Amino acid sequence: MPVSRRDFIATTALGSLALGLEAQETKVTDGHARQTMQAQGSGQGKPPILISSANGWNGIDKGYAMLGEGKDTLDAAIAVGKTQEDDPNDNSVGLGGLPNEDCEPQLDSSCMHGPTRRAGSVAGVRNIKNVSLLAQYVMQHTGHIMLVGDDAERFGLKVGFPKENLLTEKSRQAWVLWKESMSDQDWWGPGLEDPNYKVPEQRGPGGSAALSLEDLRRRRVTELAAKLDIHPEWRDFAIDAVLHPPHGTIHCSVLNTKGEMSGMTTTSGLAWKIAGRAGDSPIIGAGCYTDQDVGSAGATGSGEENIRVAGAHSIIENMRKGMSPREAGLDVLKRIARNFNNDEKKLRYVGMTYYILRKDGAYAGVCLWSGPEGKPTRFCVHDGNKRLEDCTPLFKGESLDYPPRNGAVYTNKPKP
Repeated sequence: MPVSRRDFIATTALGSLALGLEAQETKVTDGHARQTMQAQGSGQGKPPILISSANGWNGIDKGYAMLGEGKDTLDAAIAVGKTQEDDPNDNSVGLGGLPNEDCEPQLDSSCMHGPTRRAGSVAGVRNIKNVSLLAQYVMQHTGHIMLVGDDAERFGLKVGFPKENLLTEKSRQAWVLWKESMSDQDWWGPGLEDPNYKVPEQRGPGGSAALSLEDLRRRRVTELAAKLDIHPEWRDFAIDAVLHPPHGTIHCSVLNTKGEMSGMTTTSGLAWKIAGRAGDSPIIGAGCYTDQDVGSAGATGSGEENIRVAGAHSIIENMRKGMSPREAGLDVLKRIARNFNNDEKKLRYVGMTYYILRKDGAYAGVCLWSGPEGKPTRFCVHDGNKRLEDCTPLFKGESLDYPPRNGAVYTNKPKP
């Protein structure tokens, strides 16, 4: 099931009302009105159970069936991600993943096996489609945990993974459109955490100025797509990928009837990223963490921010101390907000979602922002009944795409 991209809405999403951990009435101290929200984003499942990001929908049936056949929990988790890695129409992982700024797909993945307490990880891998399986192979057949870059690729080819060109024509044409239209506004320059970084001021009570600017940008990129002869069937996709670079990742956590757990995260990372960039997905303890005694958690979203708080590990430690899955996840989201001194102007450009499964079958999905109106951030659950559930948000509204396109200050690229 494809995950829809966010529409660019500049200020209608800025309610920013923090939700209580138990979804009770929340006191807001910055002048916002008080608001009561209904409990959501958590539940109690009966093993076997799988929890995944919403884009795990297509593969989660296979993972659940494998658990019913007595297959290993990590094999079941990887089956969820591999389904999309194999799909050239999924541009967030594996074959067809959107490339870096040099037009090369670079893939990341990590996994943890609860019963044996082992882990494996790869980052910056080119030319190997199923990096989730490669991470598992590192775990099973080496004395290491993490291999990176060209050496990880060489290792994979040595042990029998096929070499494949991961760049589809659809993704290449999207890159061409980005290169011709937006490459002057890329991932070079200061990050949001830089104290000298200035975010754009919002104009107009309804975001009308920003929306008008977005309309102008879309018109310009649409005209350029026609001049570049971008394939008509792919044109809308390419335009959206340029204007709102996708942040696609799949995570899946698994619990079987024996109480055994595993977790897996796989991604092609940020579209148009600087070559060699690795986000949180391959980082054990950030994008994925499983502790057989406690539970399993994973993440999608702004990888750099998640690395800073060691998100998945922090969630597991919170549950070890007695927090519920939902409480544990919201607490870590608050740490991300605190890293920006709760500056809402910067936090609007941060997106983060955590997927949490406790050993007793309790689960939760939590997110920093609730999502566009009518399109809440969701996660996938399968305990014999496959379904999407709304995540519990820390803030009401939607995050905006980063880097900002309407006047943020950038430094010049360094000269060699």
